[in-house]
Amino acid sequence: MIDTPDRMATAPSRDLVLAQIDRWVEAGWLRELDRAFALFLQREAGEVDALLLLAAALASHQLGRGHACLVLDAALADPLRVLALPAAGVVRGPVSADAGPLLTPAQLLAGVDLPRWRAALAHPRLVGDGAGATPLVLAGTRLYLRRYWQFERSIRAAIDARTRPGALPAPGDAALRRALAVLFPPSDAAPLDWQKLACALAARSAFAIVTGGPGTGKTTTVVKLLALLQQLALAPQGGGRALRIRMAAPTGKAAARLNESITKAVTGLALGGLDDPEAVRAAVPTEVATLHRLLGSRPDTRHFRHDARHPLALDVLVIDEASMVDLEMMAAVLAALPPAARLVLLGDKDQLASVEAGAVLGELCRRADAGHYLPATRDWLAQVAGAAPEARLVDAAGHPLDQCIAKLRHSYRFSADSGIGRLAEAVNAGDVVALRDVQAAGYADLAHLDAAADPGLLRALVFDGAPTAFVDAGTGRVDRGQALPAPVGYRRYLAVMAETRPAHGAPQAAFDDWARTVLDAFGAFQLLCALRGGPQGVEQMNPFVERLLHAQGLVAATGPWYAGRPVMVTRNDHDLGLMNGDVGIALALPHPGPSASTMLRVAFPSAVPGGVRWALPSRLQAVETAFAMTVHKSQGSEFVHAALLLPERASPVLTRELVYTGITRARHWFTLATTDPAATLLEDAIVRRVERASGLMA
Repeated sequence: MIDTPDRMATAPSRDLVLAQIDRWVEAGWLRELDRAFALFLQREAGEVDALLLLAAALASHQLGRGHACLVLDAALADPLRVLALPAAGVVRGPVSADAGPLLTPAQLLAGVDLPRWRAALAHPRLVGDGAGATPLVLAGTRLYLRRYWQFERSIRAAIDARTRPGALPAPGDAALRRALAVLFPPSDAAPLDWQKLACALAARSAFAIVTGGPGTGKTTTVVKLLALLQQLALAPQGGGRALRIRMAAPTGKAAARLNESITKAVTGLALGGLDDPEAVRAAVPTEVATLHRLLGSRPDTRHFRHDARHPLALDVLVIDEASMVDLEMMAAVLAALPPAARLVLLGDKDQLASVEAGAVLGELCRRADAGHYLPATRDWLAQVAGAAPEARLVDAAGHPLDQCIAKLRHSYRFSADSGIGRLAEAVNAGDVVALRDVQAAGYADLAHLDAAADPGLLRALVFDGAPTAFVDAGTGRVDRGQALPAPVGYRRYLAVMAETRPAHGAPQAAFDDWARTVLDAFGAFQLLCALRGGPQGVEQMNPFVERLLHAQGLVAATGPWYAGRPVMVTRNDHDLGLMNGDVGIALALPHPGPSASTMLRVAFPSAVPGGVRWALPSRLQAVETAFAMTVHKSQGSEFVHAALLLPERASPVLTRELVYTGITRARHWFTLATTDPAATLLEDAIVRRVERASGLMA
């Protein structure tokens, strides 16, 4: 007999658990993969406690949601919040008339306590404490799939080894002080030059993190850090040999952005006081690769060419947009890193975590706001950098990792009159009062569209950027002495595509330049969605924008491919050299031969500044239209005008980190488009934080 909620005095039966797992898959609450994992354990071990099968399915489910593990006591205390089952807190009815009751995890676990659940996991063939090869690992109350437990342990061990004092030879204080003085001349730009302190901290460590919000100068800092390291290495006391430095980013889009920024920063670097300025400048690399390309992706396998047995040939590795790096990738990077090499991570710890499991940068930086620098670290910084963290950031009980992390605390992008900066600060602090103050202040770079009251506003937004929603219709703004053009929508890049197209017989280089111009113009506006599904999700908004532009005669949406279609790669394609997250635009090129016909090719930015990579549409097997993209997919990107569309109903996905990440994609203009009639969704969202289960820093 199958138990019902009234009959479950202690724990559910195996038949009930398996039946409910089937129901959850049919209802879309669980993935087929989650069920398959539980059934695999049952086949492998025969008689298995029902609670072990339930835990296995839920641990796999949590992994799919970005968690490294299932925390048993948390799931028992608040199963709806921890497991997000049923999705969005909605209990659905039976999937079919004869399916029986559809129960929730909360109902199945109602009679279970932690000792009973732990006892059910005492199966030596299936669950271990780390030793052996069991498919599940129980560490305290955290239940892992073995691979992810191993990822966490290997990452922690590698970082601990690199943060021990003496992991690398320390640079001489005198040489370091002199180089820092050249790279960071006295300035009144900020009360305390955290960029200088970050370089000093990173120069003495085999592992370093530079974190900070948008415009705090992470790229500038890393360029000066690399110049500093090369200056120390090229000096006779440093060996007289330039370091082998590589730079990487999680996506091709992020790599291209960093490449452009680094190239400009290196060219403008003031090195006049160094012994051989041009030798140092030449030794700072500007090429940026994706992490997959750096490690050497291999088709049809999760493994890379570079690993512990075949390490990377480098002395320093810099990874930008490190918040996007998941557990598996970070473990692979650290495994492939030579023991004597430095690792420097750059990123905004407050952004959304990686799409895949883990929140590595956030976990490593969870103490960064409060500094926790040892008194000895403070005194050393005062000696070599001429400045030191304030007293509130000093902690006699600070950890070794704390001494390797620098948080940049001054924004150079957003001035005191920047609404985008103030809005990001209020959201990041979860301060509802400050949020309301910012919204009421009438900042020139912020706009709010109430699409619930007037759906036509959404059409105006995606078509021309709805400039009238901004103060003075977005005119008259000046940034660093330059007048800013008014905000635009998608009509602008399509006009650029039509107006700047080369003549039919122009050389290929002219079409490459044209493609780059169109790609740059497309970056002037981006519609961001919180969700994939639902009326305000990506899946609905992309067809909506296509229909709007087609109705205006701007795109010929007569089939899946048309000139002007923006697409995002959704799966790594090693044959084409395209990575998940890369964005391209379909363009009409002259057909080879004497005819005047055209053919579609998709242009993607190349990692080489100004370069373009072309691909046939027929070869792009994993792409989706990118007029609208999720905030998750927008990480690593920056847009002149970003618009964040919130759904009409609350969702567990809608969190402080998501809203903050969406806001900080905007460089000059930000539009918030709301569809909830009560207009409370934003305030509710910023007090809800992403909490990813992990034992990385336990």
